[in-house]
Amino acid sequence: MSESSLDATRGVGCAWRLLRYLYRVPLLLLHVCLCMPVAVLCVSVVPLARIRTGHDDILEEVVIRWWQRNLMRIFGFRLRRFGTPLPGAVLFVANHVSWVDISILHSQRVMGFVAKREIAGWPLVGWLAVKCQTIFHQRGNTESMDGVLQQMRLRLQSGKPVGVFPEGRTRGGTEVGPFHARIFQAAVEAGAPVQPVALRYGVRGNVQAVVAFGERESFFANLVRLLGEPSRLADVHFLEPIRVLDIEGRRRLADTSRQRIVAAMES
Repeated sequence: MSESSLDATRGVGCAWRLLRYLYRVPLLLLHVCLCMPVAVLCVSVVPLARIRTGHDDILEEVVIRWWQRNLMRIFGFRLRRFGTPLPGAVLFVANHVSWVDISILHSQRVMGFVAKREIAGWPLVGWLAVKCQTIFHQRGNTESMDGVLQQMRLRLQSGKPVGVFPEGRTRGGTEVGPFHARIFQAAVEAGAPVQPVALRYGVRGNVQAVVAFGERESFFANLVRLLGEPSRLADVHFLEPIRVLDIEGRRRLADTSRQRIVAAMES
């Protein structure tokens, strides 16, 4: 392709990106300024938050899922769910691509995530993380991890779901890294099932690297960039659960979970 053709293609791409910003930025502002106060009210007022809307649903969780689904639509993600998230106490384990992972999982099943402490300071996402009972972990701190595991175990024993990214960090979207086995100890001690979840962006995962953080890209820069990206598929695969009684040891739990996620990503 000639240089002039490349310039023309870039120009068309920039024009489409600008057009997407022109309608998505106002939608995002409306979602934050108008819909968030409604969500805050429903989550913060305890009698209201605990109103039952179904057999396994309360208003608080319905509102959080609604808010997150709409947020993802504004960013152009067309969500498709395969499989069903287990109810009750479950350790959900997923591959980690971007901050988007948390919003997409919350759009399907509200769960308390284990996340790095820095997220608490992120605009919007940090507030949502706190409201959704995120367990914050200081990376590289052994005492912090001990506390995290204890909180995870207590939540699972009380019948609440917990979500983790066993890779420990994002990897540019190009691979599913090894799973740290220690994070599975809470499920072993609580006797809770583990449900692997595969997150795949684009057609057969062809835009994992686009959604992922670029090299030295900040959260805000990634958010702004994704807001201008074309609409894309986002597939959430809730895979066959693993009963801790069927698998001996947290290492095998970690390896089996990763194998199922990788198989789903490649299918």
